[in-house]
Amino acid sequence: MRLKVAIIDHLGAHGSSHHFYLFGQAQGLLANNTDVYLYTNSNTVNPFINNLSFYQFYRNVFNRKNKVLSLFIYLLGSLKSHLHARYKACKIFHYHLFGSSILVLFNILIAKLLLAKVAITIHDVKSFSSVSSISIYSRLIYFFSDTIITHNKYSLDEITKKNTSLSHKISIIPHGNYLPFIEIKEDQNEARIKLDIEKGKKVLLFFGMIKKVKGLDILLSSLTKVIKKHSDVVLLIAGKPWKDDFSNYQRLIDQLAISKYCKLDIKFISHSDVSNYYSAADIVVLPYRKIYQSGVLMMSLSYKKPVIVSDLPSFKEIIENNRTGYIFQSENSLDLSRVINQALDNLKLLEEIKQNGFDLIAKDYKWEMIGKKTVDAYLKINYFSKK
Repeated sequence: MRLKVAIIDHLGAHGSSHHFYLFGQAQGLLANNTDVYLYTNSNTVNPFINNLSFYQFYRNVFNRKNKVLSLFIYLLGSLKSHLHARYKACKIFHYHLFGSSILVLFNILIAKLLLAKVAITIHDVKSFSSVSSISIYSRLIYFFSDTIITHNKYSLDEITKKNTSLSHKISIIPHGNYLPFIEIKEDQNEARIKLDIEKGKKVLLFFGMIKKVKGLDILLSSLTKVIKKHSDVVLLIAGKPWKDDFSNYQRLIDQLAISKYCKLDIKFISHSDVSNYYSAADIVVLPYRKIYQSGVLMMSLSYKKPVIVSDLPSFKEIIENNRTGYIFQSENSLDLSRVINQALDNLKLLEEIKQNGFDLIAKDYKWEMIGKKTVDAYLKINYFSKK
């Protein structure tokens, strides 16, 4: 029997590259004998993937200043998406969750009322497995889910610490690469001209939403010792603060007297401009304090850029030190300085690591393979196991 799956996701292309994940997942499922119906908002452009059924029932849910109106659009979009998916005979409804809330629970309860099976991919485990407590919404979401997908063993362990009974529901399925959706520009100088970066500089890139947990202050603090050895270095910071105040980082930049070594693009980076930032970079630095899964890491490797990451478990499940990337001691700015200097000192090794990282992402993180693992997770659900 051919599976029919509805991916219901109001977030789509709003504020991130999450829509590429949705499109990759859809491609992977379609390649594994599955019919896919994707429901999202009108900010998300139709990808024109062969045989993908694409709907924008959430309309312009993010374009309204009136929160009550946005809520109405969300609820209406959810009802239309779920009823349409059931009309199309979808028996699995798949959701991508970055947090738990009554709105998430609302969607899952609709699915259960429509006698559908519920699959969830948890991208941000923290909001579901807080050490201090687990919200009633999280508990109910877990209870009503038929299968749970997480990206690595670290995330699985974090979930099951407080929810030991869930282990039989959980499958580890990695985040796929971005290769089907990006164009790698070989002309680095062209990208640097567009970004007003002087030719011949060594460019370190910090990319994405600026949050305290992402450790930009650690990277800034490491820069003084890097500059002493590599005066041609430039730190390119590209992204918009999220629940954070960039003035704190600006104050640190001023205190360290490194402003002339920093290029600041503190704003939302449009999807059409993302390639310029990666193309301009020599190394991408991810000095995070905590992370479950990083889209920036997968994007960097997909753009064939070497990465420096902190020694967090989720990073170490992907990156092997001095082979597919560089690893430094988390929250240790001195060790980060050492690793950056090491990378810039040995350009031959840097090139090898860049190629190894790209080969890894191209070979082991294909969406066809991820689609197969996702179908296997669906088939673990009793409803289908009996067919």
